[in-house]
Amino acid sequence: MAVNYTWTIPTVERTLSDGGITTIHWRCTGVDGDHSASSYGTTGHEPDASADGFIAYDSVTEANCIAWAQSALDKDAIETAIADNIAVKKTPTTGSGTPWAA
Repeated sequence: MAVNYTWTIPTVERTLSDGGITTIHWRCTGVDGDHSASSYGTTGHEPDASADGFIAYDSVTEANCIAWAQSALDKDAIETAIADNIAVKKTPTTGSGTPWAA
């Protein structure tokens, strides 16, 4: 089974004077069957309200923020790390516990 990735934006931070988004908080979750893993982080942005294509806060979509965050990240490396984490969960090589309590 392949890992399915979902990118979401829990919140953003903006400049109140022009509505430019300065920080994007992102989460990427990977799911493979009963196993999942995720990564969370932020990206910094310097929006220019006078630039062509500027999108003010009230008009920004989650898809816009996902694209902006991914363009500032190594998306493939994040998804690979999540897949690696899931692989370890599917076939663990270490364990812990208290054998006397079993």
